[in-house]
Amino acid sequence: GLFFFGWDRMTKVQHLCATWAVAIGSNFSALWILIANGWMQNPVGAAFNPATMRMEVDNFFEVLFNPVAQAKFVHTVSAGYVTASIFVLGVSAWYMLKGRHVLLAKRSMAVAASFGLLSSLSVVVLGDESGYMATEHQRMKLAAMEGMWETEAAPAGFTALGFPDQEGRETHHVITIPYALGLIATRSLDTEVPGINDLVERGKERIRSGIIAYDALQKIRAARSIDAVGPEVREAFEANGGNMGHALLLMRYVDDPRLATDAQIDQAAWDLVPHVPTLFWAFRIMVGLGFFFILLTGVFFWQSARNRLGEQRWLLKIAVLAIPLPWIAAEMGWIVAELGRQPWIIEGVLPTAMAVSSLGAGELLLTIAGFTLFYSVLFVIEMGLMLRAIRKGPQPDHDPVPPSTPLPAAGGAARPFPAE
Repeated sequence: GLFFFGWDRMTKVQHLCATWAVAIGSNFSALWILIANGWMQNPVGAAFNPATMRMEVDNFFEVLFNPVAQAKFVHTVSAGYVTASIFVLGVSAWYMLKGRHVLLAKRSMAVAASFGLLSSLSVVVLGDESGYMATEHQRMKLAAMEGMWETEAAPAGFTALGFPDQEGRETHHVITIPYALGLIATRSLDTEVPGINDLVERGKERIRSGIIAYDALQKIRAARSIDAVGPEVREAFEANGGNMGHALLLMRYVDDPRLATDAQIDQAAWDLVPHVPTLFWAFRIMVGLGFFFILLTGVFFWQSARNRLGEQRWLLKIAVLAIPLPWIAAEMGWIVAELGRQPWIIEGVLPTAMAVSSLGAGELLLTIAGFTLFYSVLFVIEMGLMLRAIRKGPQPDHDPVPPSTPLPAAGGAARPFPAE
């Protein structure tokens, strides 16, 4: 409220402080959301308590400084900065194409290009760190992102292009950049990156281990206390408890995982593989747009430094058309993050199929429909207000260029900034 309505009621310093408070507060709100999401991707600082039958935090600072959460936070926040930069760049380009508020548009474009270039570079670098975290904690996600079914000899190549076939369990027409994946995923040239098939085999072993933990847990529940069972039961649970979540994958096929057949274990192991084509292409769209933003902001930064903003009208049109692209890139990133961890809602602990709501089907449908309607209305209202504000422009307009004056055609000289 102070930020939006305090322009004429506060001093410049006070309003600047309010502006910074809004920015810092927004970033901190994202921090806690992404710490929670990071814990779901890499549940550190918590352990399953067989006495209470729930996951309990035993080290808050491990949760807070979870490397997956921290990498996700800086990557996501940087993506938000890119979104804001491209938005300002595109709106400024629209003003220049219309010959309106040209001096203001040039200044805004210079700031957006500078900040956007730094943010775009940051997104790529921090995205690389997220990929490295996936190698350590979510190897199946990484293999699916690469459409890599077989383990390659180190250093593995990066699949620049290909066509994954989920049913055939192979990727067709692969174009590979040698050594790149090994460097990105392992920071080395001598460490293997496991493929999907190998990870499925490892998953079968973890499912069998989880069955042992599940059996021990049922004995603990029957005895109503972990202290009431023999040491062999406690040892079995402690040795295999980390894999119990994998045994729960069998609940789709059998009520009691201890009664699962080899065929059902095979089915559950293949459930560990997310939808590879969707993940593969979402990742490449995200990465491709990320490098496009570096190129776009870099070109405008170079033009700004040489005082040549607005000389190429076609470039301004590209900036306008680019406005929705950061949102698309961000959505692709969330598809990679959330689809990539399937079939888990908490990685390795709780399968999505078991994360049921206490609401009935009708209540759940009504809730989803209500949220969809509510946010759709908000979207329409926000877009209407935003477009209206853009068309109106900053007020009052002291731009010496008349609204009807078009920019010079490509190759013409742009007016420089006024002397400060």
